[in-house]
Amino acid sequence: MAAAGDHSDVEHVFRFFRVHKDGTIHRTHPSFDKIPAADDLTTGVRSKDVTISTDPPISARIFVPKSAEDPTRKLPLLFYVHGGGFCMQSAFSSTYHNYVSTISSSADVIAVSVEYGLFPTRPIPACYEDSWAALQWVTTHADGTGSDQWLNEYADFNRVFIGGDSAGGNITHTLVSRVGSVGLPGVKVVGAILMHPYFGGTDDDKMWLYINKENEGLQDRRLKPAAEDLRRLGCEKVLVFVAEKDHLNGVGRSYVEELKKSGWKGSVEMKENKGKEHCFHLHETGDEQALDLIKTVCSFINS
Repeated sequence: MAAAGDHSDVEHVFRFFRVHKDGTIHRTHPSFDKIPAADDLTTGVRSKDVTISTDPPISARIFVPKSAEDPTRKLPLLFYVHGGGFCMQSAFSSTYHNYVSTISSSADVIAVSVEYGLFPTRPIPACYEDSWAALQWVTTHADGTGSDQWLNEYADFNRVFIGGDSAGGNITHTLVSRVGSVGLPGVKVVGAILMHPYFGGTDDDKMWLYINKENEGLQDRRLKPAAEDLRRLGCEKVLVFVAEKDHLNGVGRSYVEELKKSGWKGSVEMKENKGKEHCFHLHETGDEQALDLIKTVCSFINS
């Protein structure tokens, strides 16, 4: 038996976990808590959990702001995809519950935060397919006859936005590209929001390839978006955030440049968070730039 601290039996070391020679996965990132859905007495945001599918297991947390009580209008809908390196975090963690609730309250938007499959229990492509299935489930409410009454009553399906951070930003791109390819009947996706998104071009590519046994190498279109995928993005506008000190800064910038060159007819805007690390806004919620990020998202959704 190897002594404590002896990693001689380790076969792979990645950013969020290491793989031992016997196949054991050891997570190296701090664990996270999950909290129940609840009504926020301060902001008036209500939330609840819904089961979308039992096989495969897909669920979501829905957030409805206090402004939804106004019977004279419906509110835009944000489909949110959390980050976590395709192997951790949750729509039900305190981090993402609080963050998406803040967006819902600040932007007056109905938010659906998807809980998708993660490695190692459900490796890639589960995250992509689960998110697509959840987005399709959301669209079943466009005619007012879906299974969730909140979405039936409060959401304006002509003002749908898809967004996410880090791995969720990557998944967001694949969803919007898929919308442009096969459509999303009854729904108009207006915009996409990618916060510090992951794409190919960093050392993390080795991890992505490892947890996706069906990968197509470094040219996989989910790692390196093809020009034709960018050209057919199924939305009118895209907002991309990058952080100056983030190791993903370069790939986020490259995504914006490639999108501009692709021939896509929409508009793209990039905002850089100066002096900030990856996804700082999730933890430094009172920071001036984090607050500005929220304001920019609100303006993007409501302009």
